[in-house]
Amino acid sequence: MVPNTTTVRPAEPHELVPEDYFGVLDLSRYFPREAPLEIDLGCGDGKFTLEMAEHYPERNFLAIERLLGRVRKVCRGAEKRGLENVRVLRLESLYTLEWLLPESCVDRLHLLCPDPWPKAKHHRRRLFQEPFLKSLVRVLKPGGEFLFKTDHPEYFEWSEEHLEAFDGLERLEWPEEEFFYPKTDFQLQWEAEGKSLQRLRSRKPVL
Repeated sequence: MVPNTTTVRPAEPHELVPEDYFGVLDLSRYFPREAPLEIDLGCGDGKFTLEMAEHYPERNFLAIERLLGRVRKVCRGAEKRGLENVRVLRLESLYTLEWLLPESCVDRLHLLCPDPWPKAKHHRRRLFQEPFLKSLVRVLKPGGEFLFKTDHPEYFEWSEEHLEAFDGLERLEWPEEEFFYPKTDFQLQWEAEGKSLQRLRSRKPVL
C-alpha cells in the first residue's frame, strides 16, 4: 500500500515521510547520525522497537507499519522517551523492501509474529516466501541478520521449508538469552497462556 500523497497529513514526531514513494530513500536525511540500522517489519504497537532503541542507543531503528493508529502510537512513544534513533514509516512491508530501501543498508531485520494466514486458500498472502526472501537479501548488508518469530507451528514449518530452499541466507543458531531481545505484548500474553513462540535466525553470507 502506497499512501495517497495528494492528501496532506501533518507528520508525527519521528515519522519518516518520503518525498518520493517511488524512489530509493536517502536514509541519512532522516536519522541524525550514521549508525547500524535495524528494521522492525510490521512493528505493531512499537514495544519491541522502543525497548531495543533504548537498549542500543548507538544503533538506528526504522519501524515499518501500515496502520495509521499504530504509527502514531509508536511515534508518540519515541517522542516521550526522547529516542532520536527511531523513525517510523507508514508503508506496506514488501513494497518497502523491494523498492524504497537502498541495497545493503540493513544490519538486522526483525519480523515478529506476522499474520500466518492459516487457511490454505490464503497461503499465497503470507509474507515469508521467495519474493520476500529475495528482497530481504537485497537490503541486508553482507553478514546482516534476519530474525523471525511466530506463534503458529504450521507457519513456522512453512518458513523453515522456504528458507531451506532459498540459497541466499544461511541458518544460524539462536540460543535463549544470547543477546538482549525484548518480548512483544503479544508474546507475553501468549506465554502467560503456557504457550511458546518458535524462532528462526539467519544471515546473509559474507562473500
